[in-house]
Amino acid sequence: RLACDATRVVMRHDADGHVVEVSARTRTIPPALRRALLHRDQGCRFPGCGVRFVQGHHIHHWAQGGPTTLSNLASLCRRHHRAVHEEGFHVVRRSDGELQFFRPDGRRLLDAPPLPVVPSNPVDALRAANEANGLHLNPRTSCPGWLGEALDISWAIDVVHPLAR
Repeated sequence: RLACDATRVVMRHDADGHVVEVSARTRTIPPALRRALLHRDQGCRFPGCGVRFVQGHHIHHWAQGGPTTLSNLASLCRRHHRAVHEEGFHVVRRSDGELQFFRPDGRRLLDAPPLPVVPSNPVDALRAANEANGLHLNPRTSCPGWLGEALDISWAIDVVHPLAR
């Protein structure tokens, strides 16, 4: 009788005794598990997003028997959480722990490419790239050819609209 209405919480430890998995007795993510999730994911996991304000998403839906465990959770921003639940996107966790996201038509979303590396001295890098492409820039390159003379309106109209003659 004592265990009739009891619930259970499973905690898994690694060889050193560190907690690697904590289950929950309800769909709601307990505070300790939420902190672990936020620490692990560091923002929305949807490719190319990275928004910092996130919600916990059950990869294998809780109502279908999916546990509320760290390995079954992913951080998604509000927009992408709605996309998964209402627009047909879905997410799976590979055996190596990485997440894969899929479009409603089943095509896999590729991970966002890394940001380009900014050189330590961008001015020198730009000069070298210009020289390599045959662009020899100097202080006079961007100087206009206008010396302050009056505008020749007839010539300007001819250039803009040759049929105005």
